[in-house]
Amino acid sequence: MSLQNPVFIPGPTNIPEAIRKACDMPTIDHRSPMFAKILHPAIDGVRQVMKADGAEIFIFPASGTGGWETAISNTLSPGDKVLAARNGMFSHKWINMCRQFGLEVIQVDGPWGEGLPVSRFEEILAADTAGEIKAVLATHNETATGVVSDVGGLRKAMDAAGHDALLLVDGVSSIGSMDFRFNEWKVDVAVTGSQKGFMLAVGLAITAFSEKAVAASKTAKLPRSFFSIDDMRANYKINGYPYTPAVGLLNGLKYATEMLLEEGLDEVFARHARIAEGVRAATFAWGMKPFAATPDLYSNTVTAVRTPDGFDASTIVAHAVETYGMAFGTGLGDVAGKVFRIGHLGMLTDAMALSGIAVAEMCMADLGLDITLGSGVAAAQSVYRHGNHSIMAAA
Repeated sequence: MSLQNPVFIPGPTNIPEAIRKACDMPTIDHRSPMFAKILHPAIDGVRQVMKADGAEIFIFPASGTGGWETAISNTLSPGDKVLAARNGMFSHKWINMCRQFGLEVIQVDGPWGEGLPVSRFEEILAADTAGEIKAVLATHNETATGVVSDVGGLRKAMDAAGHDALLLVDGVSSIGSMDFRFNEWKVDVAVTGSQKGFMLAVGLAITAFSEKAVAASKTAKLPRSFFSIDDMRANYKINGYPYTPAVGLLNGLKYATEMLLEEGLDEVFARHARIAEGVRAATFAWGMKPFAATPDLYSNTVTAVRTPDGFDASTIVAHAVETYGMAFGTGLGDVAGKVFRIGHLGMLTDAMALSGIAVAEMCMADLGLDITLGSGVAAAQSVYRHGNHSIMAAA
């Protein structure tokens, strides 16, 4: 692929030049006062982006997968029951991790393309009068299918069931690009990574813990060492880390949160919604549909484009790299070969999105699909032109 082209994978995302320069810094003593001027503003910035006033923020040198491990290992004990839905590749992987840690998973299988089965969760929790279920796992934005779930609605269902389980949320491909309301939704642990909405390279697992989750960590018995929030908290107090931190990435995170807050979170979310709508308009113009089952489930960070039956969607991704030097996402797990994914999150503009749409069109035409060149681009232009943005009733 060409390093001059933007990427349209749903993470890692394009890195703004200013953030890349912020990460490119001389070595400093991470036990010096200078490190504190990087660490604490980064933590405070994350807290604001997550809308998590009062939450404790813990940032580990890892990917989002390390954030999953942080969430469960600090709050649960061997044999604990957790409730989770398998409706995509990443919910599937988090469930597998829970089982590897010796947790008992109550797995609700849902069709890929659908969101969290909120009403089914409410039924299961209401029936658990003994309170055996200790946590509910939720994937806010399923990156493999382009499906966003209603975390706020899930919290209401948990409250309606009168259940006291922890709410652990994977926000890896949503936080920083889509509205995430940690406090309002009464999330107990939120997980994300540096390489998506925060527009950095892979390397930081970013977590937020509620007071309830911190209290649970005091009695949790799962093994933890590297991902111990107690060790991290103790070292934060002396402006340090329990081990060597990723100083450059943390400096980049500090700058990334400043950029997001300066643009304004509402403006950031509106930009992502507009770009996503343009991508979906192009998808419909091609005679195709997003894999998400209904418009209320459409993600504003990634669209999984369902290709015609019998066509291997992975050939589009391979052809784009080989012929045009541009990267799109392949289908994963149950949707491998059925979809290709257009990531539209992080540092992205309308004009950049148009370049990806145009290349996708050329690839599909090259591979023999019935695509009229310019059709998707024109549909997206109708959304982007002069900042137009309207909900697509025809979707």
